[in-house]
Amino acid sequence: MSDVAIRVNEVSKRYRLGRRESYATLRGVLADVVASPFQWVGRQRLGVERAQDEILWALREVTFSVARGEVLGLIGRNGAGKSTLLKVLSRITEPTTGVVELHGRVGSLLEVGTGFHPELTGRENVFLNGAILGMRRAEIARKFDEIVAFAETERFIDTPVKHYSSGMYMRLAFAVAAHLEAEILVVDEVLAVGDAAFQRKCMGKMGDVAHAGRTVLFVSHNLEAIQRLCTRALLLDRGRVDADGPAPALVARYLSAISSRARPNEWIDLSDITRLGSGPPRFVAVQYASDRAAIGFQPCTGAPLEIGVVVHSDAERDVSSLAVTLYNQLGTKLVNADSHAINLPIRLRPGRNELRIRIERLYLNPGLYRLGLWLADATVARSGPVDFIEGAFEIEVVALESDRIGLTAEAAVACEFSIRGMAAAG
Repeated sequence: MSDVAIRVNEVSKRYRLGRRESYATLRGVLADVVASPFQWVGRQRLGVERAQDEILWALREVTFSVARGEVLGLIGRNGAGKSTLLKVLSRITEPTTGVVELHGRVGSLLEVGTGFHPELTGRENVFLNGAILGMRRAEIARKFDEIVAFAETERFIDTPVKHYSSGMYMRLAFAVAAHLEAEILVVDEVLAVGDAAFQRKCMGKMGDVAHAGRTVLFVSHNLEAIQRLCTRALLLDRGRVDADGPAPALVARYLSAISSRARPNEWIDLSDITRLGSGPPRFVAVQYASDRAAIGFQPCTGAPLEIGVVVHSDAERDVSSLAVTLYNQLGTKLVNADSHAINLPIRLRPGRNELRIRIERLYLNPGLYRLGLWLADATVARSGPVDFIEGAFEIEVVALESDRIGLTAEAAVACEFSIRGMAAAG
């Protein structure tokens, strides 16, 4: 038996922007040719011209292999091709060119909750979702109690999932996917479900899978998780493999490439920044400010920090969650000032909306932190964010000698904040 679990050779994936890929049948093509041969030839030529104008190469000539039992991390900016590569490896989409060899049963944790039906109970959805993910009914039944206990949904397992909170829904969906028995496991950003305690449980589960000798491909923006779980990493950039090597070295290289420090009171244009979301609305500008007592207006440990954001909306809209988040250099979320947490409704007006989020005391040690922006409506658990910018800029937190607080940067910290501005209805 080969020692290689995955072999990818010169794989590329092309998409046509602005329209669906068409899939023609032999019968349909022959009928078109017989009915209107000259029009058919003209349509084919026009199709080639359009493809040349509207093509996006999500992957370009990607080549690598993964040994049995190896845990490989994929890192890179949003849009680098990480999720596309995992979809190709999971047989969700076919590569345009190139060859993929998979030696073993593949389990995919790509979009947690895909296949859940709101009218079915938790119990019924466990069996349904497990079948969709490739588990046999006997395997699901054998693991059922373990799945439910992991998700902490015992009391509600016979309740339709449409009555679940978003956290319960995601916990149960992750628990089903995490208990797959597969030689190769493909994981895409699934550790960010539930609260902090459940995320630690998810991390522990993925660690168990990795240490059990199974081959794992793991995508996460939490670089601390990449370093903890992965022995090796690939750095993707615009669909190509930019580097391949030990995970710590690749993480350091990636962090160096994305570093972009901002200055206090300076508006930063976000119109061309990499982002995710279904918008509009969109974040279009951001700035930060600290109290005048701070050193050079820099954010200080224990002092207030104010973030200004400008959101452009095409119409009057209500959003359930507008958040400013601070991450450490490894991607661990430390501070999250979210309007949803304080039950503050946000109504956006057509055009420009400016809001200011004031964190009353910044409980962070001195160092560099990355600031992210998040905008979502009430259906976020199923539809994803309206606008999400993973790294708008970096800020440096400094310390006043009289106000060192001796915090560690390994866990989430307290955050007391307020939001004001023309869009805040509270």
